[in-house]
Amino acid sequence: ENGANMEAKNISRWIILFLIGLISLTLVFFLNIMLGSVEITFSEIVRCIVDPQTVERSHYSIIANIRLPRTLAALAGGACLATSGILLQVFFSNPIVEPYILGISSGSTLFLGIVILGGYTFGMTTMSSLGLFTGAFIGAMLVMAVVIFASQKVKSITTLLIIGMMMGYVCSAATSVLTVLADHEKIAAFSIWTMGSFSGFTWDHVKILYIVSIPFLFFAFLMSKPLNAMLLGEKYAQSMGISIRPFRFLMVLVSSVLTAVVTAFAGSISFVGLAVPHIVRSLFKTSDNRIVIPAACIFGAVMSGLCDMGARLVLSPTEVPLGAMTSIIGAPIVVYLLVRGRKGNM
Repeated sequence: ENGANMEAKNISRWIILFLIGLISLTLVFFLNIMLGSVEITFSEIVRCIVDPQTVERSHYSIIANIRLPRTLAALAGGACLATSGILLQVFFSNPIVEPYILGISSGSTLFLGIVILGGYTFGMTTMSSLGLFTGAFIGAMLVMAVVIFASQKVKSITTLLIIGMMMGYVCSAATSVLTVLADHEKIAAFSIWTMGSFSGFTWDHVKILYIVSIPFLFFAFLMSKPLNAMLLGEKYAQSMGISIRPFRFLMVLVSSVLTAVVTAFAGSISFVGLAVPHIVRSLFKTSDNRIVIPAACIFGAVMSGLCDMGARLVLSPTEVPLGAMTSIIGAPIVVYLLVRGRKGNM
């Protein structure tokens, strides 16, 4: 009976937390569109959707062409990075892993540097949004391929993490060399991009971001049960009928795609993939990925949306780099959760 009561308590707790998450997400969505150098009212946003003709043209243009695509991108980006963080943390059985630490973001950055600074277009005549994504994806997958290859040879997870970090340093060094050799105009654009930002998102970018991210986020959720088995060790997972090697490859593929599609358009954004899984596990008091993954999508979107709003408003009209905002907010949260005695247990 006690077990049934505990289960009922947990379920009601989860429902309340999911509702809080969804309400926060809705608030962040509307506040991101309303706040800025030009104030926009809630009624204008509604009219923009229902009857665009009644909205002042300049306000309509700000909502439709600038703030709405940027907000949608920030929310999807947060969900992708948080989910990618969870997959990598399970893969490495380590709670301090995220795409940024493992060098996946650095790999994406290097290949985008090759595209933007070096003018290499992978055989394409014009550099489209899809081309940027292709470059970022190749970079992410190459870094992860090295890490996977190393994982076959090295048994120590700590050594594997160090290899991932070293890959990140190598990619950063190569990017620095490219920056020195490139034109000044290209360097300015690339430097702004490397700081991380959802500004300048077009509907084309948003379309690719959502077309790629939604199926892969859903796929990550479908992997919840095997991921839960992996938490109890590879031998246990194998006894449950999971083919370890193909499943490990799937985990890496999904996390790399989710990281690459965000990095391609928004640059390197740290701490979302590290902080959000910790926050979710701590709030929901569970490591069940059937709960953790959807919760991470919601709270990842909320954190990313809040950070993007902060980046725009804190020093307005100057925009703070998004990577700086996520670190300022994310780092203290992670430290607090670890000091509180959670020890990052999964």
